[in-house]
Amino acid sequence: MAVQVKTITVAHSPDSDDAFMFYALAKEKIDTKGLEIKQVLKDIQSLNQDAINGRYEVSAISFGAYPYVADKYALMPCGASMGFKYGPILVAKKPLSPEELRTAKIAIPGKLTTAYLTLQLYQPGLTVFAVDFDQIIDVVNKGEADAGLLIHEGQLTYASAGLHKIVDLGEWWFEQTGLPLPLGGNVVRKDLGKQLIQDVTKILKESIVYSLEHRPEALEYALEFARGMQTNRQLADKFVGMYVNELTVDYGDDGRNALRKLFELAHERGIFSQPIQAEFVDA
Repeated sequence: MAVQVKTITVAHSPDSDDAFMFYALAKEKIDTKGLEIKQVLKDIQSLNQDAINGRYEVSAISFGAYPYVADKYALMPCGASMGFKYGPILVAKKPLSPEELRTAKIAIPGKLTTAYLTLQLYQPGLTVFAVDFDQIIDVVNKGEADAGLLIHEGQLTYASAGLHKIVDLGEWWFEQTGLPLPLGGNVVRKDLGKQLIQDVTKILKESIVYSLEHRPEALEYALEFARGMQTNRQLADKFVGMYVNELTVDYGDDGRNALRKLFELAHERGIFSQPIQAEFVDA
């Protein structure tokens, strides 16, 4: 039986692309169909864990976490972050050979992140430990890790921190598949019932479209969340454009095929013990 709610909590990451996506909701620019929309900001690893517990009605998650939440949540057909020939970047203080990488200690932003899932597909058996994503550059520079796997704005700012790119996993993925790399998406709790799920999905899509159609004002809001980019509007705009675009409005065939491929390969490599079927909201 569907739960009866009038308040929907939307949980997402405190970074500029998510802020851009949810600008219209944060500033009440669109009709929310009588629903009160609250926003909660947390790092992606915390969101993944909260989704496993079914905490929020709507949440951003890593696709790497989806198999662990699929019993409670369905994927919204909008709100995805996909990297077309770009994605999480493995960096180090100096270039590392494949042999050095195999013995390296690598800081990752969480074991449920798609970044780590893709790293496992790229090179199984690496030694990793989890660090808050916004601390990884510092951890590598201090020598506490031999390499670090960067997500969010760090993908554009690592060079200014003196780090070297070992591999861009989005580039590698495209070379392997010819598809964008699906990194994260929004999920909605199934117990809300079909009508409410459809209403919330339409609201989220309208928010994304509004921001894309009112880019300067949405970007101004997103700059408040642009770690290391507040004084570089052009760089922040580039980052937002990487992860909020036509694939964010709707996965399309390429996006859905990419997600199927990600889960298929992860199952083939033994990362997921069972085949994973992506369940989308019919909206």
